[in-house]
Amino acid sequence: MRQTWKILRETLTLYVSLSVLGLISLTWNLLALPLNFLLPARLGTRIGRRAIMRGYGLYVWTLRAMGAYRLDIGAVDALRGGPAVILAPNHPQLIDALLILTRHPNIACVMKSELMRNPFLGAGARLARYIRNDSPRQMIREAVRQLQAGSLLLLFPEGTRTQRAPINPLKSSIGVIARYAQVPVQTLLVETDSPCLSKGWPLFRRPTLPITYRLRLGRRFDPPRDAATLVAELQRYFTAELANAPQNRWLAQRSAPTSGSGK
Repeated sequence: MRQTWKILRETLTLYVSLSVLGLISLTWNLLALPLNFLLPARLGTRIGRRAIMRGYGLYVWTLRAMGAYRLDIGAVDALRGGPAVILAPNHPQLIDALLILTRHPNIACVMKSELMRNPFLGAGARLARYIRNDSPRQMIREAVRQLQAGSLLLLFPEGTRTQRAPINPLKSSIGVIARYAQVPVQTLLVETDSPCLSKGWPLFRRPTLPITYRLRLGRRFDPPRDAATLVAELQRYFTAELANAPQNRWLAQRSAPTSGSGK
């Protein structure tokens, strides 16, 4: 009976939390749609980023109130009022970007281009002047421009969610952007004990709750003279720092060959 109630509670928590997220996202994007045409770019960017910070902050409060997540994500607060940097987190869960965006009012986020057409995300992302990733050259140019204007840039150096322990091979774009913008790279270290919303996890699949999730500031790397050298240094750093991260347990299980495979 106790197990049955636990499953029912986790299922209810999942659907309520997703409903709250959908309602917040859809409401803001309906409001943001006309603001894209009515507001000047600078004002629209400021309003768009603060609205995302506050709106998704309400969602994070809901996750905590329902006991879905045990969250420790306040480390990013130390970056407020500081210089422009590239935020470079590892990326175990789909929720990573959302959580980071709730901690700072001026973050430019690099997004998959198809999300710019999503009715739950697109209008708000365009108002906040988030950056599409469909054209690498244009992405790099816009990222450099926003960094030089004082924004922080959120860029996942893996390019997708983590699929192997402790981290995927990193993409070269983060080194190129840091070199041309001449800004530091601030690493963020994400640790979580749950595969919920990891690569391949269905959105409506019930996770075991509560989920423990910690975000901490890692090493800050100086602006590089050589992009490839920086990427190699980041790869070594993340590999060492995440060697004992809790997500390695389920990442290793996922990538392990099945018995009888002959390989």
